Amino acid sequence: MRQPKSRPMSARVYLDHNATSPLRPQARAAMLAALETLGNPSSVHAEGRAAKALLEDARAAIAQGIGAERRSVVFTSGATEAANLALTPALRREGDEAPLEVLLIGAGEHHCVLQGHRFPPDAVETLPLTPEGVISLDALEEALARRSCRRVMLALQAVNNETGVIQPLAEAAALIHAAKGVLVCDAVQSVGRLKMTFATT
Repeated sequence: MRQPKSRPMSARVYLDHNATSPLRPQARAAMLAALETLGNPSSVHAEGRAAKALLEDARAAIAQGIGAERRSVVFTSGATEAANLALTPALRREGDEAPLEVLLIGAGEHHCVLQGHRFPPDAVETLPLTPEGVISLDALEEALARRSCRRVMLALQAVNNETGVIQPLAEAAALIHAAKGVLVCDAVQSVGRLKMTFATT
């Protein structure tokens, strides 16, 4: 019996860019140049000062790219460490008097956010998503109304790392700021893809 001819395999299409994308040539060149720089940025000798200058140039470029002040850019090993750093009742902004008491999170957040970190479990509330996969703004508004006497943090990713769904960040920010709360945004999937600045959040 004659075997049917097999079709040639087409070129593989990579569709997981929300997780990891190929490194751009410009980024590769910058990384290699940085790896050639010897010195501890905290040291005062010539090599240390060169490393410090490289670090501060990177900080300035990132700040400019996201519409932030240089002093607002803090380097971490990744988004999980950044979430660990930010999701705490002890977070203070200039002028804050009362501590944060409640953490609101969308049901579609990254696992590191869903854990709630340094907020006690009974202070964390998970808000439902709409059928489109975005946070329910009605549920957010209701949660803020129920907790109007307490200071609230909202943790909301800009873009989902698995589905690519874009969250209504500006609308959520307006609600949380009107309640004198704090918005912590995981913007890992949006930087370089969406036009977004600190001023809009």
